[in-house]
Amino acid sequence: MSPRAHRPALPEPTPPPADTDTVLAGVGPRLRALRKERGATLAGLSAATGISVSTLSRLESGNRRPSLELLLPIAAAHDVPLDRLVGAPPAGDPRVRLEPIEQGNRTVIPLSRRPGGLQAFKWVLRPGEGCDPVEEQRTHEGYEWLYVISGRLRLLLGEHDFELGEGEAAEFDTRLPHWFGAIGDHPAEVLSLFGPQGERMHVRARPKSAR
Repeated sequence: MSPRAHRPALPEPTPPPADTDTVLAGVGPRLRALRKERGATLAGLSAATGISVSTLSRLESGNRRPSLELLLPIAAAHDVPLDRLVGAPPAGDPRVRLEPIEQGNRTVIPLSRRPGGLQAFKWVLRPGEGCDPVEEQRTHEGYEWLYVISGRLRLLLGEHDFELGEGEAAEFDTRLPHWFGAIGDHPAEVLSLFGPQGERMHVRARPKSAR
């Protein structure tokens, strides 16, 4: 019998990604553990993020579904990357996990893991969310930059209503009530930079009323 040919060892199979409900169920305990680790109170964290004490308490207990609008200011207040709140990658791995986070008709993909400072995201916004954008406006600490890669974007800032096309950008203080979503029949792809107050870039946006 001829000797059996040597075969290189096969790589370990990549474990399947955790389902969304499992990932979200682990956010509350992480939030509570991180807050206690930092010696922060709910009242103190509320003052730093602009999120009410009751909402923070419900997030930690699992009675409020976490969203990017809530997790971003919390991560910034604790000076940790978003991955710390939703599940960190193995230690020492420098690669950014491009794992989409689904939020209804929106998909957000974290593009950076830098603690504090600027954080980068890619949004895929599908039209027809079936909600009232005015009522959906949110506020939180921070500053945000948006750049439209493809499609058309509607941006509400308080009483102002803007439309942006491919190659256009906008910047705003997230303490202003804001909402953005796709216009028309096609998705909009958007790059977003979220960071602390004070850092700005030159942008242009066209009010709907000016068209």
